[in-house]
Amino acid sequence: MKSLSLVLTCAFLAVAVIDAQDQTTTTTTTKTTTYGNGTITEYVPGSTFIVKETTGPVTYRYGNKVTYETKGGQVISETDLPARVKVGTPVHVYYDMDGNNRVIRRVVVDEN
Repeated sequence: MKSLSLVLTCAFLAVAVIDAQDQTTTTTTTKTTTYGNGTITEYVPGSTFIVKETTGPVTYRYGNKVTYETKGGQVISETDLPARVKVGTPVHVYYDMDGNNRVIRRVVVDEN
């Protein structure tokens, strides 16, 4: 009886170790990218970016790199930004969530 108990205990421990190995995985943070639509109501490059959307004003945070482009996919140069991105401009803001903050990745300017 002792040897049967010992065998069952060893088998139980072996299954527990194998099960624990299966559960040890490396997880990565999944970021969901989404976008908002609206009109810029406040804009200070690198500091403030607020868009009036259907739900009301939404504040976006700046990430490490923000790309500005036209609806046609052309990147807007730094020198053209003041003329193309300003209060009153309709935009699509693509962002990642970082906690409760919306962090801008890309801004698509609607062409008039």
